[in-house]
This record gives sequence, structure tokens and C-alpha cells, in this order.
Amino acid sequence: MMSEAMFLIFVPFLILMFIGMPVGFTFIVVMMFASAIIIGPVAGPAMTVSSMFTSIATFSLAPVPLFILMGELMLHTGLASRAMDAVSKLLGKVPARLSILANLGGSLFGLLSGSTMASTAMLGNCLAPDMIRRGYDKKMSYGPIMAAGGLAMIIPPSSLMVIYATTAQISAGQLLLAGVIPGFIMAVNYILNILIRVKLNPSLAPAYIPEKISMKEKMMVLFRDLLPLTFIIFLVTGLFVLGIATPTEAAAMGALGTIIIAMFYKQINFQTLVKALKGTVITSTMTLFIIGGSTVFSALLGYTGFTRAIITGLLSMNTSPYVMLMLMAGIVFILGMFIESVPIIMMVVPIFVPVAAALGMNQIWLGIIIMIVIQMGMTSPPFGMLLFVMKGVAGRDTTMKDMYRTAAPFLLSDTLSVLMVVLIPPLALWLPNLLIGS
Repeated sequence: MMSEAMFLIFVPFLILMFIGMPVGFTFIVVMMFASAIIIGPVAGPAMTVSSMFTSIATFSLAPVPLFILMGELMLHTGLASRAMDAVSKLLGKVPARLSILANLGGSLFGLLSGSTMASTAMLGNCLAPDMIRRGYDKKMSYGPIMAAGGLAMIIPPSSLMVIYATTAQISAGQLLLAGVIPGFIMAVNYILNILIRVKLNPSLAPAYIPEKISMKEKMMVLFRDLLPLTFIIFLVTGLFVLGIATPTEAAAMGALGTIIIAMFYKQINFQTLVKALKGTVITSTMTLFIIGGSTVFSALLGYTGFTRAIITGLLSMNTSPYVMLMLMAGIVFILGMFIESVPIIMMVVPIFVPVAAALGMNQIWLGIIIMIVIQMGMTSPPFGMLLFVMKGVAGRDTTMKDMYRTAAPFLLSDTLSVLMVVLIPPLALWLPNLLIGS
């Protein structure tokens, strides 16, 4: 029964994904079909609908649409572009200036929105044309943007972190906090990557003299354009670090704070609000469809005994926790080459969490490692999502082969970041433990 069930699930899923059906609808169609055959023509679809409703009707998922709304508001009101311009003016003359600006901008936008694809698209539209015009090599233009865009998955607020925490049944607040230091390490590793490569090959990023601004103008930019945005960061991250708000309350305050700051800058009107809400509804709906379908997928795996067989098989290997961790990370990385992040979480977490628990692994630590590896998968050939987002921004003269080449060096930086978190667990656990102890 188990092999037939896997055939009924995976083959139609791969076919529908290949022909371009949205992944949310793919999950629902395949799960309806598979459950009707495996469980029964009436009981199967009834179980599918019931499981989907139960999985998304949970308060723990409330931060997801709120974080998405923050990202949409940042994009449509121009707050993201304002922040990028401010960082650019403050950066001054440094090697590979625009590449480093992309990295710093990705970190800032990650702190403000938590939307990986929105961050990549915004950075690509703002920076890529200017970088190419100034003679930057494609490897030093698109690569830093994709790498920095992926930081939004790790740095709080991150809707994907909330989805992971909900699926793994761990604290979303602790997991969000655990991403702060690893996210900072990833950003530093990207900058070192850029500086070393430009030092070895200056032609990758031609030097140019940016517009000079006085110290007085820099201070004005700092207080006028960047300092108000720290208010949003405090509302999202600071409130639950201090134990004042839950992740849901902090997300709501962050969305409200974004509207207030946009009103302060006079950059919001009815049209931009409608655009932001429309984008939020579309993205949130598709995300919840995926979560609902993935929950049924996990239930069917359990019903057929597949999950139990995999867990038993992994535990019977009688290997060390670190070897098992590397095996898990390898599976996630390979899946990331082909599948979007949310389905990966839904597929692997129900299997990996019991195995990790049996081996005594810390679940927050495991979550951060898995999230970084998923982020790596999003920039990995052949079908990493950020590769296609960046390709859409880059234009017709850029091929997917160019995208693969430009992403490769930054995957090495990600590998270094993962190894640091694996070998030094306090990098991920110090802040969450601080929250528990407070």
C-alpha cells in the first residue's frame, strides 16, 4: 500500500508542477485525488477538507499575513526605496559599493518586512540596472542581490519562521530570535565574499566616486530617513524580545507602525493601501492553500505508514546526531533545488522533528539550520525560486546559466554560515535562552 500511495501522491504532484500549476492548487488537487483512492471516495475528500480547515484555523499562523502586509506596504509606499537611498548616501566610497549596498539593503529590508521574494524583487529593481550600467560584472550584480534577498527568511520578522514553528510545534518567538545572530553572520560572510573577490579581481566591480555629501547632510539622512524606520524594527522584534508582546501582537504592531511611518512621510494613499492589501490577500491565500494541502500530505503519509517507516529507518542507522543532521540538511538542500520553501517545511518537518527529538537535538537549533539550508535551496540550480525572481528583474539578455554562475560563490558563504551554527550552537540559542531566562 505504501509504494502505491507514494506513486499516487508524487507522480501527479510532479506532473502538475511541471506544467506550471500554482503549488497551492497542486497540493489541493493531488491530495483530493490521492485521499479519495487511499481512504475512500467519500471519507477521503471529507478528511482533506477537514484537515485543511483545522490546519489554517490556528492563531499561531496569524503573524503570517501581517508580516506579508508589512512587506507589501514597504514596497508600495516607497519606504523600502527610501531606506535604500539613505543607506547608499551613508555608505560613502568603499570597494564594490553597490554590491555591499545590496547586502546591507537586504538585511535592512529583511528586518522591516520578512518577505524573501519581495526583498529580492525590490533590490533587483532598485540596484541591478545601475550596477550593470556602471560596468559591474553580472556575478557581482545579481549574486549579492539574491543572497541579500534570502536574508529576509532568516532575520526576524520572517513569516516562514512562523510557519516552521507552527509545523514543528515549537515557540515562534524563540525561533524568530534565534535567527538574529545567524542572519548577521550570513550578512558579514556575504560582505567578506564580495570584498575578497573584488580584491582578487577588481574588474568585477569598477570603482567610481559617489556623490559627496557633508557630515551635516549625513546626519540629516540618518535622523530623517533611517531613524523613523527603527521604530518599526522595535515594534516587530523589540516588543517580544522584551516580553511585552507575542509574535502575533508584534506583527500587528509592526503593520500598524508601517502605516503610521508611511503617513509621516506622506507616502500612503487609498490606491497604495488597496495595492498592498490586494498583494497581501493573494500571497496569504496561496500560502495558506499550501499549508492546508501540505497538512493533508503529512496525514496521508502517516495513514499509509510511510512516515513511521522513514523515521524507523533513519533511527535504525545508529549514527551520530551530526551525521544525521548532515543527512537532513542534504535532503532539504536537494528539495530546495526543485520545490518552494513552504512545501519543503511541510514535507520534512513531520519526519525530521521526531528523529531529532529521539537523538536529543535542540529543536530551535535544528530549525535555524533547516531554514538556512532552505534559503540556500532558493538560490540553487535548477529551479531555486530566487533565481527566477532575479531572472525576471534582470531582463532578456541574462540567461539562467548566468543566474547559476552568479549564485554559486554565495552558496559557499552560506555553507560556511551553516557550519558555524552547527559547530557553535550558542550562535542560534543564546538569544532564545536569554528570553526564557528573563
